[in-house]
Amino acid sequence: MVGIVMTRRGFIGASGAASAASLAAIAAPALAVPEASSSARAMGQPMPDGVELPSTPGRRKRADSVGIAIVGLGGYALNQMMPRFAETERTHIAAIVSGSPDKLQRVGDAYGIPPDARYSYEAYPKIASDKRIDAVYIVLPTGLHAEWAIRAFASGKHVLCEKPMALSSADCERMIAASRRADRKLMIAYRSHFEPYNLEAMQLMKQKAIGDIRLVRTEQSSRMGPTSPSKNWRVNRALAGGGPLEDYGIYGLQSALYLTGEMPESISATTFRPTGDARFAEIFAHVSSQWRFPSGAVAQLVTSYDSAGVNFAQMRGTAGALMMDPATSYSGQKMRLEGRDARELAPGDPTVQFARQLDHFADAVRDNVVIRTPGEMGLRDLRLIEAVYASAKAGRTVGLASDGSIRR
Repeated sequence: MVGIVMTRRGFIGASGAASAASLAAIAAPALAVPEASSSARAMGQPMPDGVELPSTPGRRKRADSVGIAIVGLGGYALNQMMPRFAETERTHIAAIVSGSPDKLQRVGDAYGIPPDARYSYEAYPKIASDKRIDAVYIVLPTGLHAEWAIRAFASGKHVLCEKPMALSSADCERMIAASRRADRKLMIAYRSHFEPYNLEAMQLMKQKAIGDIRLVRTEQSSRMGPTSPSKNWRVNRALAGGGPLEDYGIYGLQSALYLTGEMPESISATTFRPTGDARFAEIFAHVSSQWRFPSGAVAQLVTSYDSAGVNFAQMRGTAGALMMDPATSYSGQKMRLEGRDARELAPGDPTVQFARQLDHFADAVRDNVVIRTPGEMGLRDLRLIEAVYASAKAGRTVGLASDGSIRR
């Protein structure tokens, strides 16, 4: 096995060969891209740089608080999600899972996790008998989501899974089937569905604040520093799929769907990969697509790992426009209406999205509240991603069925 050094989520490993094969079958690029350089297992990684662990454990929660095991102690888990549990009303960190003994000790001590609730990857099956754990939160590279979610369901636990749900629609279907067999909840961590600016934007579009939507434009791009598939899981095909679309561009994909309230009927796409660049030996540097909706609206979606950073969504209609820039960040969102009701909008603190997402998951587990971002949404999005790659490979527009799958 080849170890893959992780970056933001600080995780070493390679994904299941089945996921990589599923993606390769539909996503082989128009430019020749090598097969994934590695296959499957989870290992530990040293503590990421810049992590600030709490000096004291968090406060106790209410009696029905949902105990969650964090699976994967990388940068996103440590810097963004784990600190937010202190802001929730109904969740707490009950256990941690990592391949690094050092991180298990340091993070466990900082969060007050009992030593017997600190699990190695090898010991993961033992969570089945740990009654303190109601659910797991999977914060691993995408190529490992399906395997570790299915194993969690087999242990009788609910699952909150980072986005994208998996590397293929087939793996998404396996996860949904496992959830149903176990009679356990499956939620995908689409945080923007809990963020005040995006929630306000959804309402404005339903109210036709800009009239009938005619054009959607989104772009999520950044320029990645020097790296290679052996050093960074985000540029390893087996772990990350095609690259920026699954990681960053999925926010634009989601925006186009929840702001129009429609599913596209066709997609036309292109991909780009510079030759001789180790960053893009296995993934695309740039993916763009144009979607046509039944209403006649058109969406233009762009994402890149090799251009100056931007994160915006624009909606243009018959009576005005909605501008979001940045649109789906961790914080700092800005939004304005242009046209007949022109004004700046500031509906709330964007940083509440993390805690609200966790508490919504707890409400689903405890009270059977309908999940806003279920596994079926993750499956839908993977079907659309597959359609983007299929269009780019074939060099033609592809028609879509109502569930996002390619119309044959």
